[in-house]
Amino acid sequence: MDRLENIETFVRVAQTQSFAEAARQMRVAKSVVTTRVKQLEEHVGAPLFHRSTRVVRLSDVGQAFLRDCTELVGRANDVMDQMRGARAGPTGTLRIHALTGFVLGHLASVLRAFQASYPDIHLELIVSDTVVDPVKAGVDCALQIFPAASTELVSRPLFPVRRVFCATPEYLRANGTPQTPRELHKHRLGLYSGYPSRDRWTFHHEGEQVTIYMTAALLTNSVHLLREYALEHAGIVCLPTLVAGDPILRGELKVVLPEHQLSSFSLNAVYAGTSRNAFKLKLFIEHITAAFTRVAPWDAAMVERGLLPAELVADA
Repeated sequence: MDRLENIETFVRVAQTQSFAEAARQMRVAKSVVTTRVKQLEEHVGAPLFHRSTRVVRLSDVGQAFLRDCTELVGRANDVMDQMRGARAGPTGTLRIHALTGFVLGHLASVLRAFQASYPDIHLELIVSDTVVDPVKAGVDCALQIFPAASTELVSRPLFPVRRVFCATPEYLRANGTPQTPRELHKHRLGLYSGYPSRDRWTFHHEGEQVTIYMTAALLTNSVHLLREYALEHAGIVCLPTLVAGDPILRGELKVVLPEHQLSSFSLNAVYAGTSRNAFKLKLFIEHITAAFTRVAPWDAAMVERGLLPAELVADA
């Protein structure tokens, strides 16, 4: 019996609450997972899970056992990775879940440079705007704008994500430019559906706040669709600057209400504190942190040209 392998399997089943999902993540048959857990239960002398056709939950013994096992697996994998790194460089697969808006146009060059430094680390990148629990999703890290959903997860801020309202000059010439947030009600709006504030929007101007409720003509979970919608002169949209920056700098889109700022979000690296790939993940996060300063390059360019205020409203 490979005791450490069985302990890692137990941890994965406990985290995913599913024998089938643990098997999928570990790339083994479900019967292998079942056998490993059974062997560990025989060694411990007590059941680690209560099983039914729908639910897998920890027994009292399993609950008491889990934290130490999770730390043991994380530490063991960290030590093995560091030993490999000292001998011949880190190896293996790193699975990352990342926002579509961040990946397209910004991440490929960072990935190329990372793989040039660590050629034996293979990257598996899942691209989606869905907020995930990295443990249950079977990834080592999620790059997302929302904080960790669990106290068992670590959330490391990478850089702030600003949001702006913008439209094409053609649309604004034909329909007028809003001078106050409330004047947005007179326009066709395209809004992102995933913000936690939903229909409630708070603007900050000269130390004061104004909150309004807005209804979208187009509500979507795709910021890239919103950008294309704006470029079709269809209305005023709210976009993160990491998506809107290039067309704004080219003059294809114009910032609306630039002095009435929305609060920013942080792009966070969210991961389990006891990640089984802690060493490789540490290298990856350090590489991204070095590539993107606290003022993102697309924001810095717009601030330099006077298209955005230099100051930043704190995260929502």
